[in-house]
Amino acid sequence: MVSAFRFELCDLPPAAEALRQEVRAFLAAELAGHPAARRAYTWMEGDRAFSRKVGARGWLGMTWPKRYGGHERTAFERYVVLEEMLVAGAPVASHWIADRQTGPLILRYGTEEQRQRYLPGMARGDIACCIGMSEPDTGSDLASVRTRAERTGDGWLVNGSKIWTSGAAGSDYMIALVRTRVVPGKKHEGLSQLLVDLKAKGITIRPIRDLAGRDHFCEVIFEDAVLPADALVGAEGQGWEQVMAELAYERSGPERYLSCYPLLRELMALLEHDATERQRVQIGYEVARLATLRAMSLSVAGMLGAGANPALEASVVKDQGALFEQALPGTAQSLIEQTPSTDADASDFRQMLGHLVQNAPSYSLRGGTREILRGIIARGLGLR
Repeated sequence: MVSAFRFELCDLPPAAEALRQEVRAFLAAELAGHPAARRAYTWMEGDRAFSRKVGARGWLGMTWPKRYGGHERTAFERYVVLEEMLVAGAPVASHWIADRQTGPLILRYGTEEQRQRYLPGMARGDIACCIGMSEPDTGSDLASVRTRAERTGDGWLVNGSKIWTSGAAGSDYMIALVRTRVVPGKKHEGLSQLLVDLKAKGITIRPIRDLAGRDHFCEVIFEDAVLPADALVGAEGQGWEQVMAELAYERSGPERYLSCYPLLRELMALLEHDATERQRVQIGYEVARLATLRAMSLSVAGMLGAGANPALEASVVKDQGALFEQALPGTAQSLIEQTPSTDADASDFRQMLGHLVQNAPSYSLRGGTREILRGIIARGLGLR
């Protein structure tokens, strides 16, 4: 039986490994005073000044053409930068979405004017973006979006809302999936994507405070919001195809298995000189899972760099990565019986554990729920 999966093992080229040392030195200097417990936030914490420094080093838009502010480096070199940022717990949220998916989406589907206008700013770390997909009352059924965009004489009139939009309150632009035409009985048709200036009239952003006390989630409300004609990204009515390509970028990166890595590293440091047999076996098991996920994610990075659309493989990485990340806090606590804490005077381990115990349940929601991902995988395998 021929497998539907296209995972191919690959090694990082010498140029990518050489870059790793440069990135580590940069991060060691920049994060010298960054509290260890804060590093557990990894890619969910942003710092505009830090993002601009990363851009100045040429580590944003790395694979993009130079004429758009990019650097024409390889997908594997970019992967090394992402790995090191996540492992160090760097505050990357201000540039993460623009670099990961908004920029590549515009590069692939946008007009030449859009590329010239937006990509250089993203590569400098000056433009922060968010994702406008999920909506109230639609659950994980992305094709059921109801936000409407209607053509006007010189642009678009948008009404509706997006929810669970991470980082919207601190972003400049959103790529919004909207319905530009209703096709009875065919909800995947009539969808389009718009590049939304979040400062436009008629847009309200409401932060949502979660149970952990953070308010990075937002609801974005469109009330007769007026957007220019050139806000359309790609072809009208091809939004579903485009958003599926976009999700391959969102679901396959190292952030899908390294969100809890700072905790794992802290755990290994605590057990380094005095580990029981049980602790050593469990750490070995976790490292083996991590290595497997990394190999799968690297394979997808190679496919994306070659211009492929590995939606099936990306869904597997995201699904398995979420399982790994959600289990790790409980595993860590079982190996070192310390109480999770959010108190500033608690140990780094307890603070990291406190943050992740609260936040890890959401890891199987972001980027697509487990049920949706497994549906995609089942279809890819011909099982449904």
